Amino acid sequence: MTYDYLIIGAGLYGAVFAREAMDAGKSVLVVEKRPHIAGNVYTEDIEGIHVHRYGAHIFHTNDAAVWQYVNRFATFNRFTNSPVANYKGELYSLPFNMYTFNKMWGVVTPEQAAAKIAEQRKEITGEPKNLEEQAISLVGRDIYEKLIKGYTEKQWGRDCRDLPAFIIKRLPVRLTFDNNYFNALYQGIPVGGYTKLVENLLKGAEVRLNCDYFSHKAELDAMARQVIYTGPVDAYFNYSLGTLEYRSVRFETELMDIPNFQGNAAVNYTDRETPWTRIIEHKWFEFGKDAQGNDLPKTVISREYSSEWKPGDEPYYPVNDAKNGALYQQYKALADREEKVVFGGRLGEYKYYDMDQVIAAALARSREEMAR
Repeated sequence: MTYDYLIIGAGLYGAVFAREAMDAGKSVLVVEKRPHIAGNVYTEDIEGIHVHRYGAHIFHTNDAAVWQYVNRFATFNRFTNSPVANYKGELYSLPFNMYTFNKMWGVVTPEQAAAKIAEQRKEITGEPKNLEEQAISLVGRDIYEKLIKGYTEKQWGRDCRDLPAFIIKRLPVRLTFDNNYFNALYQGIPVGGYTKLVENLLKGAEVRLNCDYFSHKAELDAMARQVIYTGPVDAYFNYSLGTLEYRSVRFETELMDIPNFQGNAAVNYTDRETPWTRIIEHKWFEFGKDAQGNDLPKTVISREYSSEWKPGDEPYYPVNDAKNGALYQQYKALADREEKVVFGGRLGEYKYYDMDQVIAAALARSREEMAR
């Protein structure tokens, strides 16, 4: 059989493209190398808890069209992301707000907090040259040392002075008592988990799991008019120009016979000595309740460790520095010459996309394709 579209990867980009193609009357074949759909947003049920297998995913967007779109395929709860920072046993609110400043300095008014930050910012003169200087210019030395430095160095595996300033330019700093991490009009978690959302997007599609595209490339390519590729762009070209760098994440997940481990969905460990970056307690994404609204008697936690990506690991997010940016542009030039292939998603475009941005990009590209 010949398909209109062969889609490589059953994550959000591939699933949205498949849905739009099917709704336009096109035939699609989706191949996925993992044993499950939904890519890194995959959630699995453990003791009635929807566990985010590849790390916390909190849907948030200011794009009303994207919000309306995802609500066609799932009902979203009212989860608000309010992480807690643990620095050697001291607990602070994230994002940085009046609760944080009160705990750090004992200040009680926004004016006092602003004055304290202004006083500490003075050590940075001129344009910040790296992440350390950028962070101090935004929130001062005290908050940088306790709540940013250790966490960031664990996350990126590099000294803050060796990281570019732009990584932290959008750091939320609020002179209010607002614990909502995201400045987004719409926010929540799909009731029943993300896997259900992706299942609904893929309804009616032929999906082959445990299928490695590169092991059957010639045979699969011959089956479709167009290929939508959402894997790593450098892998597609057999790393011919060199390997793009990614950060990867490893999880230690544990089922615990207690109802409550940390009282919050996410606690960041911001000192350098604690080996994990954060602990996720998955049940709090859905308020500790099962589908019937009953309290769940057990809990599942995941300790998250950041690491340098190496072949065989899951790539999580690109290292967007000048060296990798230049190499990606070379791969993009090759990709642009592939008439039969569309490269999309975080790996295909070597871009740090949030979930709503992935969906918006897939919608835009699929509609462009359908109009051809």
